[in-house]
Amino acid sequence: MTQQDIINESIQYFKDKFSGEATGHDWFHIQRVWKLSKNIAKKEGEMDMFVVEMGALLHDIADHKFHDGDENIGTVKAAEYLEKYDIEDEQKQKIVDIVKEISFKGQRVPTKMSSKEGEVVQDADRLDAMGAIGVARTFAYGGSKNREIYNPIVKPVCHTSFAAYKVSTAPTINHFYEKLLTLKDRMNTNTSKKEAIRRHEFMESFLQNFYQDWEGSL
Repeated sequence: MTQQDIINESIQYFKDKFSGEATGHDWFHIQRVWKLSKNIAKKEGEMDMFVVEMGALLHDIADHKFHDGDENIGTVKAAEYLEKYDIEDEQKQKIVDIVKEISFKGQRVPTKMSSKEGEVVQDADRLDAMGAIGVARTFAYGGSKNREIYNPIVKPVCHTSFAAYKVSTAPTINHFYEKLLTLKDRMNTNTSKKEAIRRHEFMESFLQNFYQDWEGSL
């Protein structure tokens, strides 16, 4: 089986597995991250495209948010998935490391990737959490968890540990300040840093309009 065959088979697997998912972590999210990863990698140059593509396709194979906060389940599931393929050990380890390291873990928690391929996939995942798509996904997830849209009494928190970040049940608007608006300054690649500015500005505009509408202003 060629590397392209493995990619094609994985695309079909994750399309089947995540189609119809309604929290913003569906197949289309994976597909966008995969496309963004390829485009960023092509602009950045000199990296293993197979690792980039597989890392993107597997990055949400088992998110801790949907497995009782288990931080290791994604790593385990990714390793199990890759076992059926004849992939070089170094490539396999890089892909598993991407799944292990990619998640945002709190505003003051470092999330450094151990490979340049991982940096690309992390950037792509974070870009998809920003801009118009990011706004839509944020409210889809908040609704799925029965969270308030906004509560002026509940202030955003600057999380200093992954443990605290994972158990937050704050209103959805708080998530913009606790994560989304911080992503622009946490991009790894020059390509992503440029695109993040556009998406960041959209979110700032959205919030400005949100507060105006919240007050019933005319």
